[in-house]
Amino acid sequence: MGSAPVTTKDIGPKNPVAKAGEAAVDYVEDRTGARTGLRWFLFRNIPAETSWFQTLGFAAMAVFGLQAITGIFLAMYYKPEATTAYDSIRHITEEVTWGWLVRGMHKWGATAMIVIVFLHMGRVFIFGAYKYPRELTWVTGAILLIMTMFMGLTGYLLVWDEKAYWATVVAINITASAPILGPYVADVLRAGPEMGPDTLSRFYSIHMLVIPGGMATFIGIHLFLVAKLGIAEPPWSKRAYRARRAEEEARRAAARERLPYGRREVSADPATPETVTAGSDS
Repeated sequence: MGSAPVTTKDIGPKNPVAKAGEAAVDYVEDRTGARTGLRWFLFRNIPAETSWFQTLGFAAMAVFGLQAITGIFLAMYYKPEATTAYDSIRHITEEVTWGWLVRGMHKWGATAMIVIVFLHMGRVFIFGAYKYPRELTWVTGAILLIMTMFMGLTGYLLVWDEKAYWATVVAINITASAPILGPYVADVLRAGPEMGPDTLSRFYSIHMLVIPGGMATFIGIHLFLVAKLGIAEPPWSKRAYRARRAEEEARRAAARERLPYGRREVSADPATPETVTAGSDS
């Protein structure tokens, strides 16, 4: 009888490009653990009842990425000076190839991002995902919400038309009315006691450098906390309901077994001879 055929997966030399890629990945993994970290971040258990409501955070992050990309293209043509800002915006919209589309995506993307972030925060509040142990996740999300709104405010002035100018004046005056720190914050935003060309430059630098850097930092912290602490189960989760039911039953059973305060259980044994003797002597 003939012997069984021998099979092997090594049917020839590997593609040099594939070998170089595997070597590069192994090199980085040995020195940084990046592949292990990505596996820990991307592949994890999530609640069975997870729905589309839990995707609002990723949607907000995707819109932020879109804002960053379109903002980079707009910054290539925008001139942050009081005498040229409005004309540069008109040049982008009317003369630059696909400029109207990029500007429209950036403009409406800002509105969409604010709406999505508010919906995300509302979902977290309704689901009770801000409770232990996810308090810091909630705090970082609240900071991101404030940064998102401030990003919209600073970007609104960059058009430098009458509507944007006076809307920003109103916003800064509202800020100045806050107690103690309000007037100082308003002076910092205006770059002086009055609105002027320096205000535009300051808003541009805040809009392009300060806020995006802060948002990228807190998004990283927020994602780390989400991956570490997990996704909160929705209120209608059957597993969570069973866990709460078992905890409540255990608490009630412990309460039934607890003795009244200041009382002791009567012993089932009869009185000892010593006790009876002591009583008869009296």
